[in-house]
Amino acid sequence: MPQALPTIHLNDELVARDAAAISPFDRGFLYGDGVYEMIACHAGRLFRLDDHLARLERSLAEVRMQNPHDRAAWRALLGELIRANGNGDMNVYVQVTRGMKPERDHRFPADTRPTVFAMCQPAGSVTAQMLEDGLAVITQEDIRWARCDVKSTSLIANVLLRQMAEDAGAHETLLVRDGVALEFSASTIFVVKDGRVFTTPNGNSILPGVTGIVVREAAAAAGIPVEEKRLPVALVKAADEIWLASTTRDVMPVTRLDGEPAGGGRAGPVWRRVYDAFQAIKNEQVTS
Repeated sequence: MPQALPTIHLNDELVARDAAAISPFDRGFLYGDGVYEMIACHAGRLFRLDDHLARLERSLAEVRMQNPHDRAAWRALLGELIRANGNGDMNVYVQVTRGMKPERDHRFPADTRPTVFAMCQPAGSVTAQMLEDGLAVITQEDIRWARCDVKSTSLIANVLLRQMAEDAGAHETLLVRDGVALEFSASTIFVVKDGRVFTTPNGNSILPGVTGIVVREAAAAAGIPVEEKRLPVALVKAADEIWLASTTRDVMPVTRLDGEPAGGGRAGPVWRRVYDAFQAIKNEQVTS
């Protein structure tokens, strides 16, 4: 992932990335007591901001944390940050922690102000060759906590699982619990079998993906229904196509699973139709 762009937002101020500082007593630092969002920005315009802010609002409510801004204020401060970093194509990271108090106590402090941090990173480049070759993934038992629907900054399990993929020369880790595939360590899963597209139902065991919403819309535009159902690992391994969807990668084909060809070992025709429709949705937003 490219280095963050030079200007960040920290507690209502734009500051130089390398000059920014927070207290070591911030609860995000001590406990991972915070939530976050990653939002794609195309040509200086945030993609699906309202969907991301809705998920942020839900995460904050689930961890009983005050939302420091209404949607208009979020839109204004993120717009200012993007302009300060030259507009263009980038990914915008937003984090809210419960704030700072100079003590270490698991209980909620009564009088802290949330810490708000946001930064921009250059958008990663997905090449035509990557789309043609697809991605390699591995499977691992899901070791995360029971509230994966909260986009928490407490990500050590995800970090370990993602590093397992890196160590294996793969791009992502498919998380399995009780023989059922749930999602990737940082992506939503879709599988195609006999012309039908399936994805995991929302619930506490997965993070509801904003990009997954766009994939559903793109599939509908292409005349392809998407169904929610449990995905036994056996179904995934027998799938005609496997995709992953995330803010930083849109929707991409998976062509290797645990070192073996997956989905025929190549990008499939259903994925191509959905990918093209996905790009049309993005382009419509950027040009409208």
